[in-house]
Amino acid sequence: MGDNITQPAKSAELSRAKFLREALQRRTLALSSPTATLTAATEPITPTFAIDSAEVHRAYLEQVVECAPEAISILDSEYRITRLNGEFTRIFGFGPEEALGQRIDSLIVPPDRSAETCWIAELLVKGQKVVLETKRQRKDGTLLDVFISTAPIVIDGKQVAMCVLYRDISEQKRAEALHSALYRITQRTSTAENLQQFYSAVHGIVGELMYARNFYIAVYEPLTQLLSFPYFEDENDSRPAPKKLGQGLTDYVLRTGEPLLCNPDVFDSLVKRGEVELIGAPSLDWLGVPLKAGNNTFGVVVVQSYSGNVRFGEKEKEILQFVSQQLASAIEYKRNEEALRRSEARYRSLVQSAVYGIYRCSLEGRFFDVNPALIAMLGYDSPEEVLALDPKWNVFVDSGEQAKVMAEFQRGARLDNVEVRWKRKDGSAITVRLSGQAVSNPGETAEVLELIAEDITERRVLENQFRQAQKMEAVGRLAGGVAHDFNNLLMVISGYAEVLLEQTRKGNPLYPKIDAIHQAADRATTLTRQLLAFSRKQLLELKVVDLNIIIEDMERLLRPLIGENIELQTQLVPDLGRTRADAGQIEQVVMNLVVNSKDAMPKGGRIKIQTANARLNNEDRREYSYIQPGPYVVLSVSDTGEGMDKETQLRIFEPFFTTKEKGKGTGLGLSTVYGIIKQSGGYVLVESEPRQGTTFRIYLPRVEDALETTGPVGVSRSQANGSETVLLVEDEESVRQLVRETLESKGYKVLEADNGEAALQIVSNHSGKINMLITDVVMPGMSGRELSARLCASCPQIKVLYLSGYTEDAIVHEGVVDPDTAFLQKPFTLQMLSRKVREVLGDRG
Repeated sequence: MGDNITQPAKSAELSRAKFLREALQRRTLALSSPTATLTAATEPITPTFAIDSAEVHRAYLEQVVECAPEAISILDSEYRITRLNGEFTRIFGFGPEEALGQRIDSLIVPPDRSAETCWIAELLVKGQKVVLETKRQRKDGTLLDVFISTAPIVIDGKQVAMCVLYRDISEQKRAEALHSALYRITQRTSTAENLQQFYSAVHGIVGELMYARNFYIAVYEPLTQLLSFPYFEDENDSRPAPKKLGQGLTDYVLRTGEPLLCNPDVFDSLVKRGEVELIGAPSLDWLGVPLKAGNNTFGVVVVQSYSGNVRFGEKEKEILQFVSQQLASAIEYKRNEEALRRSEARYRSLVQSAVYGIYRCSLEGRFFDVNPALIAMLGYDSPEEVLALDPKWNVFVDSGEQAKVMAEFQRGARLDNVEVRWKRKDGSAITVRLSGQAVSNPGETAEVLELIAEDITERRVLENQFRQAQKMEAVGRLAGGVAHDFNNLLMVISGYAEVLLEQTRKGNPLYPKIDAIHQAADRATTLTRQLLAFSRKQLLELKVVDLNIIIEDMERLLRPLIGENIELQTQLVPDLGRTRADAGQIEQVVMNLVVNSKDAMPKGGRIKIQTANARLNNEDRREYSYIQPGPYVVLSVSDTGEGMDKETQLRIFEPFFTTKEKGKGTGLGLSTVYGIIKQSGGYVLVESEPRQGTTFRIYLPRVEDALETTGPVGVSRSQANGSETVLLVEDEESVRQLVRETLESKGYKVLEADNGEAALQIVSNHSGKINMLITDVVMPGMSGRELSARLCASCPQIKVLYLSGYTEDAIVHEGVVDPDTAFLQKPFTLQMLSRKVREVLGDRG
């Protein structure tokens, strides 16, 4: 070998070199031309040249290089190509005229492999042989996987050249990549958490085998008859919405079940045949392969290119087909797995999200599985805590109940709505309704019980509260009805007693008796007002008030009331919110509660009055679910007295119920508190235990309005007289007579009628002016409101004063009089009547 490159030998020379090579291999003593006949027994062959001559060796080695299956290049010390064989030209595309004299690194080494070239050079200088797998670049710019074997050529200890062999291993690498892809797809089938993650992994795997920047998977759902695109990555298009099958290329592959490599010519041909139409951005090459389960095509995997630099051919089609077989099996597996997972998740969600407790247990009652609702129901924090319990002793209040329930199951019975008593972690008892049955599941050696537990404690409390409310409402209606009818009687009794007192001197022997009648009537009036308060039919003057101001004003009055052996404490928050209430009635509430606490501490103790702001939410309403959430101001009165048991607490707000000795209490104090607070839109709650004292908490809705002044403007006694004409309409004759006499005594002219129709007739027949209408609200036939409306229509200047002992009528809504409406509630004193009439009529000047 030398620096010169020997051109390929001619045909005859090749035959001769082959003959010489075979002779050398057989170690024969004589050589001739390949066409000569070898006769060992007759004529000896005399060679024309020496067998070991340089010429023979040169010819032999040149032919070995040329006929080698590897690409071979000989480099000089500057890495310039001095010799190459035909395989080099075939693999890399460079002929001798292009390659000879060129540096190997500038000819076929990719730019990013320069460091690799330096590393190889360093090893060759050291006299080492280098073997590696790498990439080299063809003449057309494409990269080629090659196996390289290179070694230095040394003569007389000096490196004079290098020999480099290249073996094309592209097909081997492709096969390895395909098998690796199949393996990785199989692996991702089991490791991907969901289909989307699996599709993304498949996209990455395909992208390693071929250009796949624009890649999507389409799946047809027979149930919905929709073609969906669960995975879609494209540089020009966004993911399409699920659609019915149409004329797109994807639909075409799905219909035919055959792969399609579509370039513009193929697409135009399909369009002309009416088999497809353009959907989305037009691509230069579109390659789709069907996804099949058996003979059923359920989807399509697609890659497409929009650039002329990337074109697809049969090679890419074969790769995608090869991958699609494994991909189809994997997708089908993942879809089934996903469907199973969704099904399990739905049922698990039903159990985990259920508001009822759901659990599985043994026939002996030991818990196997519990859901969060059951854990919360029992007051524990984790499933492990509940699973460790022995239900017989740790869950059932009565272990006998547990034994009965388990016995029913062991007899094969199904339980429906069986109520039992359980105990929570904190020891509190709850009422639970159980339903369930024994079941046998594959893989379990014995039957298990599957049960639903419903906590009905609150329902039972609500039912008791509802029954109590019904009872209170019934008693209230009765009390209100009695009080209403009583008002008219008291109106007459107290009215004439007042007249008699005015007309009788104090020295008269009858005066004390008349005064006793008047005082008895006053006490009866107070009693009816308490009944009206309880039945929430009392008339309230609602204004925005500050409870702190009310309590501070009352404090000096309360201390003498409770006595020296009882300590009174007040704790009022400075930033207390405001509420809308009747200040006088709130004073009555505080007074009644303080008196009730005083009576509960005959040997002395402590009464504490507190105010606070509160915001109630759903958690706070667990025990008292009827309370509406929102902001409140809270007034509490607590004592250190004897306290009450649960049975007493259920009845304390009933009218006439008392625990005091006979004659020492009317039983209306707390019922009055209850009625006033309920009518004010609030709630009154009680907390008490025997010998532990009692706390009453009153919740009144908080408002943001400004404070309002309280107290009516009075009219002096001397101003109560008049001379105007008044039309009096009252169906109760005794009340009508009393009012008429009172007004006439004050100088008024009175026209009277017992109903609305009669009043209208009087007006039509009266020629003079009528200044005021005084009418009862609730009357047979025409109501006072209707009469007023008809009179005001014809006489706009007439003044109107309503009388009523009943608050559920047309001018009073929930105990509150309509604004700008003159109203006098029965029973009233004659002085009150006179002042009110004068006030409504205005100044006489």
